[in-house]
Amino acid sequence: MPRITDSKYLVMAGWDDVPHLTEQAKIDLLAATPPYLRDARSKGIPALGSGAIYPVPETDIVIDDFAIPAHYRRGFGFDVGWHKTAAIWGAHDQEADVLYLYSEYYRGQAEPSSHAQAVQARGKWMRGAIDPASRGRSQLDGKKLFESYQSLGVNLQNAKNAREAGLFEVLTRLTTGRLKIFRSLQNTLSEYRIYRRDEKGAIVKSNDHLMDALRYLVMTMGVMRTKPAVKSRGVRNVAPQNWMSG
Repeated sequence: MPRITDSKYLVMAGWDDVPHLTEQAKIDLLAATPPYLRDARSKGIPALGSGAIYPVPETDIVIDDFAIPAHYRRGFGFDVGWHKTAAIWGAHDQEADVLYLYSEYYRGQAEPSSHAQAVQARGKWMRGAIDPASRGRSQLDGKKLFESYQSLGVNLQNAKNAREAGLFEVLTRLTTGRLKIFRSLQNTLSEYRIYRRDEKGAIVKSNDHLMDALRYLVMTMGVMRTKPAVKSRGVRNVAPQNWMSG
């Protein structure tokens, strides 16, 4: 929809919105356009230019959701705080070395118990990589968040928090096709689109909680594991072939 401000308005339009471009013309134009500008030029999605931290078009990384095979290792990255707490779950295909982001959690101004319940609902057996700063960060009750979540039964370990190294590792996976994002992760994609540096090269620390959680997960993939087999009455039950969560 147009945004009207006094006498000015903004309309976003893509190649599909203009009748004079043929399908062949669109193909030719897309082929001649740098990858990081394709979404901006073809779909009208604003480009962040040189400020984008991950200048990889969504068309290269976003895929339709699918059932996660049981042999994929899984885990999550966890960014905690009062204003916003975020978690992102990944499934790792070790044979192809592709990390699939398949679930997200994004909520603000709630107690750790509420966040913990939501995290454990995805699978209590999974381990997460959490921001190391959470060991010294307090919330309303004054408890350290790391200890609070551990006491609530969330399985966590400190993430490797080398920021620039983490950004480079995520970017490398994106550009080599080894990191894919499920189409249903709309909060993750919203942050991805605006994740950028300012004119001085500093990361803009706003609406980046899932991007931080992603970096923790990518840098600490040792937390990931396959779902443990269930034992019942002395019989070892094999995990189901496919499942989305749990």
